[in-house]
Amino acid sequence: MDLRLPRPRMSVPRGPRRLIAAAAAVAVLAGVGTWSAVASEDEGPAVRRTDRMVDTGGARIDTSYFTAGDPDTKRPAILIGHGFGGSKADVREQAEDLAQDGYAVLTWSARSFGKSTGKIGLNDPKGEVADARKLIDWLATRPEVQLDKDGDPRVGMTGASYAGAVSLLTAGYDRRVDAIAPQITYWNLADALFPDGVFKKLWAGLFINTGGGCEKFEKQLCAMYERVAEAGRPDAQARKLLAERSPVAVGDRIKVPTYLAQGQTDSLFPLGQGDAIAKAVRANGAPVSVDWIAGGHDGGDREQGRIEGRVNDWFDRYLKDDKSTDTGPAFRVTRTGGVDSTDGAARKRGASADAYPGLESGTRAVPLRGREQTFDNPAGASPPAISGLPGVGGSRLSQFASLGVGISVDFPGQFAKFDSAPVRDDFRITGTPTVRAHVKSSGDDAVLFAKVYDVSPDGKQQVLPSQLVSPVRVPDARQGKDVELRLPAVDHKVQKGHHLRLALSSTDFGYASPNAPAKYTVSLKGDLQVPTAPGVDTAAAPLPAWVWWLPAAGAVLALGLLATARRRTTAPAPDPAFAEVPLQITDLSKRYAKSSDRYAVRDVSFTVEKGQVLGLLGPNGAGKTTTLRMLMGLIRPDAGEIRVFGQAIRPGAPVLSRVGAFVEGAGFLPHLSGRENLELYWKATGRPAEDAHLDEALEIAGLGDALARAVRTYSQGMRQRLAIAQAMLGLPDLLILDEPTNGLDPPQIREMREVMIRYARGGRTVIVSSHLLAEVEQSCTHLVVMDRGRLVQAGPVADIVGSGDTLLVGLAEDIPDPLVDKVAALPGVASAVRADEGLLVRLDGTEHASAVRLLPELVRLDVPVRSMGPHRRLEDAFLTLIGGTTA
Repeated sequence: MDLRLPRPRMSVPRGPRRLIAAAAAVAVLAGVGTWSAVASEDEGPAVRRTDRMVDTGGARIDTSYFTAGDPDTKRPAILIGHGFGGSKADVREQAEDLAQDGYAVLTWSARSFGKSTGKIGLNDPKGEVADARKLIDWLATRPEVQLDKDGDPRVGMTGASYAGAVSLLTAGYDRRVDAIAPQITYWNLADALFPDGVFKKLWAGLFINTGGGCEKFEKQLCAMYERVAEAGRPDAQARKLLAERSPVAVGDRIKVPTYLAQGQTDSLFPLGQGDAIAKAVRANGAPVSVDWIAGGHDGGDREQGRIEGRVNDWFDRYLKDDKSTDTGPAFRVTRTGGVDSTDGAARKRGASADAYPGLESGTRAVPLRGREQTFDNPAGASPPAISGLPGVGGSRLSQFASLGVGISVDFPGQFAKFDSAPVRDDFRITGTPTVRAHVKSSGDDAVLFAKVYDVSPDGKQQVLPSQLVSPVRVPDARQGKDVELRLPAVDHKVQKGHHLRLALSSTDFGYASPNAPAKYTVSLKGDLQVPTAPGVDTAAAPLPAWVWWLPAAGAVLALGLLATARRRTTAPAPDPAFAEVPLQITDLSKRYAKSSDRYAVRDVSFTVEKGQVLGLLGPNGAGKTTTLRMLMGLIRPDAGEIRVFGQAIRPGAPVLSRVGAFVEGAGFLPHLSGRENLELYWKATGRPAEDAHLDEALEIAGLGDALARAVRTYSQGMRQRLAIAQAMLGLPDLLILDEPTNGLDPPQIREMREVMIRYARGGRTVIVSSHLLAEVEQSCTHLVVMDRGRLVQAGPVADIVGSGDTLLVGLAEDIPDPLVDKVAALPGVASAVRADEGLLVRLDGTEHASAVRLLPELVRLDVPVRSMGPHRRLEDAFLTLIGGTTA
């Protein structure tokens, strides 16, 4: 999904250029290089692109190099690879975005793809991995690339599928890699293509065809494929060949921060492959964040904008060392349910946990009923059962499956089934179900395909979550064997009254089964063990869109009518002294419950003036959302008052017509254009058309020609801006934005910043709640910082960042730990800690606490002071104000 607006491009050809050779002697071919400047519509710096053919010793690799901004500024580098069968062109827009965000970005076409030469080695350490290492050598020669030491650039790697694996492999083979972000990729290609000794024939064939045919591959790979395809099963040599070209071969060496996005609709590289990656990297002591996305190799929603945003954050944190960057939860899973009225797709929301739960946490036993059963493996393994259509089935079918529609077919006489009783409560499967079974075959081996269905109360709807199946080969099964069946890892909600069905089939469309006819006899040896991952919490479902997108006047008017029907209340008289003040909050308090002594908000007072963009900051539980809900009139305070332009906020207060509110969500009719949606909404408010100021709101939101298109064609960023335009209809004097940048990528975040600044520039007021401290610092004029329900500080951004008691002491050279301890023990010093630029010294507020007193003390201790002054990063000021925690 493309979340960016199109950008005009101009290309200027240049003559041959020779790049400087690095230690590994990367040679540039005597070909033609191309330099391009990319003009950006979002006021970001123009992106410069250089195209080169690079001789890596085994192939000629087609590369593109992207930079933006001041060419003299040192910056980290990022390598972006592409998926199997693609080329560097597939990742160009992501490269441009990262370049605008201050990175030097190198993309390349892997061997035999795009314009690159060489044979496909499936990430051969001596082929594709060696190429990536040579590209890192070249980055080390670039004057604008930040170096950790000579020949060692600060570099990260990212990419999906084939490129995800090469990022893992390169991190294992090359210690210069500092952070990686692989997506929908594999840990062991042998396990992916030969799961439990069963040949995944359909996917293997797609690999060969997508690569351009067997002759495009290294000879030993082509011979391996032909041998396995003919035999219908892998041999030890084939498994060894693929494992050696997989990240598992260097698993104990991958010790860098890893953000991993793995697909739920993925029969090629299922969640178990990502689980193995996460466990191995974590065991090596490196930070890991795992994201289960809605899509995968079988289609579905790859959530491109959200994932690229998290990748950017990951690199900001671990390549730029920006500790203020929120890299997101340690584990997140996208969950589907219901239909989104805007585009007819399955509605998605996220669930997260502070730790990755793995595939078998919170196990729940589900008893299964069924006697011993015998069924056939038909001659020629035909007709085969169908679980899914690898590579094509998931794009829409996976979404239908979440709504109760499946395509699975099991042929009578070719499978056994075991059913549970109807479940008594809703619960969610998150991970890998397991069950023990006894398997007997009339032949030497048995090959079974295990799957768990969700069956509706009427038995008519039979859903196979994500259309996934687990194959198992049981060798020497004539005498019978007990085996543990590991079912596909899924995230799936089972509703009350439904029951689970374990099906064991003798065939499957995507796999090779024995051609010889045989009879299989199966019985169960225990309950189905279902993981529930109890620590994973689903985000609250959004309220109906009309509640959020109506300017607060409409929502509160409805509440006001309801309230006045029950009892009559008297609103405080307007205060003429504050008739021109957009917001005045005085001694505001709200308990969690009337009888509780715990406060969500307590004794909060602050004032917001015209033209300000006010950032409302605080850690989780600070009371920000409760304050905004009281401001919009959705809940009543227990004490204190809120006045907007001198009038007290009450349900139905007329002054709320001057307030617009935006909270994340969408509620547009997909078949109508953006303009038609806004016009229809304004008509529903009952206010005169001339009061809408539609053109002014649209100009501020900056949607341009997209307004004439149907909303179903909009990207997430465009819908976000349309929603803000809807909140701005009537040009409310006070605009409230709660996390307006959620789900946006960096260019869209910059656009949202400009929207807020433009809106306030006309004398109106914006209040924005956001967790992106760096963005708040750039877009807001004033701040209100809350912690544990109380106001900590309020005032202009410059005052809050520049004031406080933290000094940055720049050092001419590093100092030993004992000397740092001596600084921390000086009179007036509360603490002293190392920072990238020197020492962060926090003063304790006593009479000795001043820079004037501190400087001679530092000189006396022989501290090599180069500079000293207030530390002017919002992150540090924020952490100081709230006591150093954001939990």
